[in-house]
Amino acid sequence: MVTGIIGKKVGMTQVFTGEGDLVPVTVIQAGPCTVVQAKTPARDRYAAVQLGFAPQKESRVGKAMRGHVAKASKGPFRVLREFKVGADAQLEVGQDVRVGDVFAVGDAVDVSGVSKGRGTAGVMKRHKFSGFPGSHGTHETFRHGGSIGNRSYPGRVFKGKRMAGRLGNERVTVENLQVVEVRTDQDLLFVRGAIPGACGGTVIIHKHHGSPRRAAGAGAANG
Repeated sequence: MVTGIIGKKVGMTQVFTGEGDLVPVTVIQAGPCTVVQAKTPARDRYAAVQLGFAPQKESRVGKAMRGHVAKASKGPFRVLREFKVGADAQLEVGQDVRVGDVFAVGDAVDVSGVSKGRGTAGVMKRHKFSGFPGSHGTHETFRHGGSIGNRSYPGRVFKGKRMAGRLGNERVTVENLQVVEVRTDQDLLFVRGAIPGACGGTVIIHKHHGSPRRAAGAGAANG
């Protein structure tokens, strides 16, 4: 089967597990996604499918994109992503992929998204610098970064020096999150903890390759 799905971050809430523990979860509108293109080892040298998520108006896409999604007969999509599939996967162009087909309670997943943009930030906010003392002769440099190098040697600033600059608005992946609940009738996925991005942002959910972080709670319900 396909190894991931496209979704939209809805928000955060709390749910009770079967053991009575209250856990924070992020709600993701995961799918439904449509198979737009299927790649096979015989033709493309690897097996994968391209999924489309969130319908888009035809007037907002080019002619090439309209022709690309024509076989799916579902119209253009706002997001297209490719996912690997197993050699025995039986997915056809135009078929819908639902969250219940990919994930189950107890699975470990990796969630990728674009973090919130914070604009230009100083070193204390961006890199957690401690700043200068509030007394002992400090003047107007309480939140500065301090020296960035020596004088004659090396005579330059090393690449990667932590300084003020743009914070956020970059691709971030949070790994090994536990699936607490799957609502197949609403295409909702509940994962334990926080994920990158703002509410309404597009996220990519992949199956985590490795040991899960902790055992999943069974029978979660709304808190």
